[in-house]
Amino acid sequence: MRPLSVNLSHDPLVREFRAFVENTEFPCVGAKASLKKRKLCALKARSITSTWNDLELHREIAGFAAGYDPESDEFLSLAVLFQGPDHLTELEFERAMWQRLQSWTDKDVWKNIDADVSVSTDPEAADFSLSFGGQAFFAVGLHPGASRLSRRFSHPAIILNLHHQFEKMRANGRYTKLRRTILARDTKLQGSPNPMLAIHGESSEAKQYSGRKVPQNWKCPFHRPVRKES
Repeated sequence: MRPLSVNLSHDPLVREFRAFVENTEFPCVGAKASLKKRKLCALKARSITSTWNDLELHREIAGFAAGYDPESDEFLSLAVLFQGPDHLTELEFERAMWQRLQSWTDKDVWKNIDADVSVSTDPEAADFSLSFGGQAFFAVGLHPGASRLSRRFSHPAIILNLHHQFEKMRANGRYTKLRRTILARDTKLQGSPNPMLAIHGESSEAKQYSGRKVPQNWKCPFHRPVRKES
């Protein structure tokens, strides 16, 4: 796992993703800053609809979490880039994305790794976040069939952002300005604001992960198993 700016220019998929983030219209200024500071890392996988790479991916994600310094002010992101399939509908992508997130979570529990106690593991809870390697994460899904232009990448991808970083920004007053900037840029790109966006603690962030506008009665297809005591 290496930063996107280090010795990966030869890889077509990584090069595409870097260009996607560097595009002037891409709204997430946090990702742009991470890329510029060499703090946006990448993992490559075969298919988002397959379990093929799940064990390896979880190991790398947990290692990424373990290497996080909570005292650092740098914004880290981890991009899991899949080689395909590139023809998925929004609903098909959403299902595949949650299958991967569930599989990585199952491996977290299997390895007896405790969930981050600062967030809820219940996807219906307002303070829900994913947890890998003992750290909470917010996921952002990208794929060619996304209705939101900011999520429309040439291949399926899941971007994992450490939840603790957002809490630090809230504490030092930086979060509101960053969020306002991203929302304004996204609205300019799309012509309308993202209807699924919400502030952590007000409603479950699970609804935001895939980028699809989910219906009011949508149920998250995810649960974190209870770890069995030996």
